[in-house]
Amino acid sequence: MKYLGYSLVGLATLIVIGVLSLWASARMSLDDSYAHTQATAKLELLSADSPAGLVRVATSRGEFRARVAGFQQNTDQPLVILLHGFPATSAMWIDLIGPLADAGYRVLAFDQRGYSPGVRPEPISDYAVPEMVADVFAVAAAVGDERFHLVGHDWGAGVGWATVLADQSRIISWTALSIAHPAAFQEALESDPDQQSRSGYFALFQMPMVPETLFSFSDFALLRGAYTGMSAEKIEDYINVLSEPGALSSALNWYRAMGEVALLGDAPPTMDVFVPTLFVWGNQDAAVGRRGTELMADYMQGPYAMIELDAGHWLLSEQPQRNVAAIIGHIQSQYQKSDPLTPE
Repeated sequence: MKYLGYSLVGLATLIVIGVLSLWASARMSLDDSYAHTQATAKLELLSADSPAGLVRVATSRGEFRARVAGFQQNTDQPLVILLHGFPATSAMWIDLIGPLADAGYRVLAFDQRGYSPGVRPEPISDYAVPEMVADVFAVAAAVGDERFHLVGHDWGAGVGWATVLADQSRIISWTALSIAHPAAFQEALESDPDQQSRSGYFALFQMPMVPETLFSFSDFALLRGAYTGMSAEKIEDYINVLSEPGALSSALNWYRAMGEVALLGDAPPTMDVFVPTLFVWGNQDAAVGRRGTELMADYMQGPYAMIELDAGHWLLSEQPQRNVAAIIGHIQSQYQKSDPLTPE
């Protein structure tokens, strides 16, 4: 028994040393100089004639960092707002922003709550979906647009669905990449073993400090692995943002808020969608199974199309030309339609 006790003490000591080493490596990976925050503070504020590039967007809810295009050439043209997901930034839309501007649109892709240094609150409850929805409408108001086209991927799609359901009259068209209608996804999560397995990472992401340590260990090696196949420009932007102290926790708080606040907040007027909608899904997506995509049709009451691609989760990086063409085609199909579809 004495030797067993020594062995257990030795094992415990090794575990503690391993955990401390992991934490120390993760901590050393952080940018304590806040270089990204300082660079963002130097950006010009968005104006009616801002050139294409990075800007700050001043809203009633704080300043968001954003990529914009088309504001100089297309002052009277419709606005397209792009919503990124986790663990990305507005840089994920680089392949789409230019083509949208060339097609005659004003484009605004902003770093969402927690990713923008100017909107990075500490309370987990501040990352509930209704907060992000309010951010979307605040950004549109800052530009002066009552109605706009909306495109979202991953968590950005989740926020986009909630934005559509909050006020369908303000959305000209809606494009969701990867993540299905929230009611359909929730039904799949409750009844489909395949989706339950795919969403098992939720529990890990909701743990305090554990995912931060794992993701930032060894100069964000795990995150960099998740970005395989993306351009160096995108990866550099993601790491620059998430390496600041507090930024990764804020991004993960989107998941943690799921356990504290109802996903959509107060029940929307209807779960039926009347906004013209395009849904793009990769059938090799490790996080999103087929069942939720099949259930979507029950809620789509307006024009609706689904594109299934032989691709994984990072659709724009894997098949940029196919996705860009599909998104622009969907948006252009609504160009002449000024009257919003509304529930009967």
